[in-house]
Amino acid sequence: MEQLIKQIQEGLLEGDAQVVKNLTEKALAVGINAKTIIKEGLMPGMKIVGQKFRDNEIFIPDVLMSSRAMHASLYVLRPLLTSCRLAFKGSVVVGTVAGDLHDIGKNMVAMMLEGAGYSVIDAGIDVPAGDFVKAVKKYKPDILAMSALLTTTMGELGDVIARLKEEGLRHHTKVLVGGGPVTPEFALAIEADAYAADSYHAIEAANRLITGEVGFISVS
Repeated sequence: MEQLIKQIQEGLLEGDAQVVKNLTEKALAVGINAKTIIKEGLMPGMKIVGQKFRDNEIFIPDVLMSSRAMHASLYVLRPLLTSCRLAFKGSVVVGTVAGDLHDIGKNMVAMMLEGAGYSVIDAGIDVPAGDFVKAVKKYKPDILAMSALLTTTMGELGDVIARLKEEGLRHHTKVLVGGGPVTPEFALAIEADAYAADSYHAIEAANRLITGEVGFISVS
């Protein structure tokens, strides 16, 4: 089991989509469940990719190849996760803020939320504050989940929250934020309702928001 998980991580780092897809299918065949593959294989692997990118050890084309490899694995895993969907809990708009073209974390959070019983509206990547506001007006979600994967785009999270206030939408929408450079302290400073360190913690944070828990929620 450990060897297969390690090979999946190596495949992600190499950006080999076909290898990662094949290894994912093999892991399922020998009894490793989908959540273990994600939590112990994909998430740590993509965390390494993100760190290497921030340290300028790899560049955007490398990240895109790793992203395609991760999506190849998720293509195999998605039916298993969504088929176990629980009773409907609420709706969530997810998106990556303006200036940020990374969709790895967002896609994983969206898939995990769906599997946990949420209706997910994917606003996409590089989403301007105004478009987030439009999505909130249109879909009236229980939660707006946003990510920023670059330090240069973190400020956009606060801009969206400010726009929601201006439009009179803030009190009706809980805001959950996350992403590599985002910290609980930053999330609290921009007046988000919750912070989650990764896709698994995002589910817990969303569940706590939906139940009406009072106060800032930080899950890591």
